[in-house]
Amino acid sequence: MVRDDRGDQTKLAVLIPPLSLDSGSSSSADDDDDYKLPVFFNLPKSRLQTLGESVYCISGADDRILSRCNDGKTPLDRFTAVVAWGISTMARTVHSNVAPFNPILGETHHVSRGTLNVLLEQISSSHSLSVAVGVGFFFYLGASAEGIALGARQLKLLNHGENYVMNTPRFILRFFPVPKSDWTGNVTIRCEESGLEAELCFGGYSFLGLGGKYRSVKGRIFESSTSKTIYKVEGHWDRVVTIRDVVDKEKITTIYNGREALSKLKTPQVMDQKGLWTSESAVVWSEVSQSILNKDWEKAGEAKKAIEERQRELERERKSKGETWVPKHFKLSTSNKSMDGGYECSPKHKLVPPAPIVVPF
Repeated sequence: MVRDDRGDQTKLAVLIPPLSLDSGSSSSADDDDDYKLPVFFNLPKSRLQTLGESVYCISGADDRILSRCNDGKTPLDRFTAVVAWGISTMARTVHSNVAPFNPILGETHHVSRGTLNVLLEQISSSHSLSVAVGVGFFFYLGASAEGIALGARQLKLLNHGENYVMNTPRFILRFFPVPKSDWTGNVTIRCEESGLEAELCFGGYSFLGLGGKYRSVKGRIFESSTSKTIYKVEGHWDRVVTIRDVVDKEKITTIYNGREALSKLKTPQVMDQKGLWTSESAVVWSEVSQSILNKDWEKAGEAKKAIEERQRELERERKSKGETWVPKHFKLSTSNKSMDGGYECSPKHKLVPPAPIVVPF
């Protein structure tokens, strides 16, 4: 757990370029259990930051991919945009072939890009295979009162009264004959309010990388009540994903272009040092991140271990006192609607203020 006081001028924030197709790493890691990994298998940033990047670090024609979820004129337009955005979050996570840090309880990430102000908060100490699309993560956009809130496998379009719930495929990694990572398994995205649903199948590669359907995704968008298919979904999540109208089979639309969305991305910059919270992700992990960048593995490992031990100590203290941790920026309640019986979330404030960290255009 971290505090989020402002005003400490000595705070250091370490920011690195967002995950993109322009850069990668030869290191590989189990994306779900980085607590057990040697530190040189870690990406020098938190999962909270990588989730934020899926909102504020997208280029080309897809630079408003999340906004399109909210801007769609019809429920079907919005649902299709949600499917595209969900695919984009998975593409970003795997391309690095390394594991970001598991965020700590109370960790935040506050970033602005133009008039878009994004705030994320880590509200759960649990981690799972689904963490790449936001288990325990919540954020909302502060450009207007008609914002968006993302929760544990949920995307809420507040001004449309629509709630999208989703699971994630399984993250897999192969070390032989060469390191490769992929998503495999089935994903369901459902909106009860609009009565729409998507079934997506992510196909991994076969043994030794032969055959298989490396980084492929295919499936359908359909009406939940009748199971009537509206669109066929097909493509590769690191390249292009299209939908085909089942009535007009010649009508094919690209809903996501990974090469455009994840290329030539700009690195966020600290524009207001005094405005940084101590809970800011780039501050929390600054010593670990800087040590990894310097390839000082021993110092990085010691710093990472100190953060993790401090979290365990705080958790023991809360249990001994019978205290329950409460998020600073969101109101939470349990829900039976989510696929894992998780949280319902709503922001405590209507607007997000401009952030001390800014993404240049």
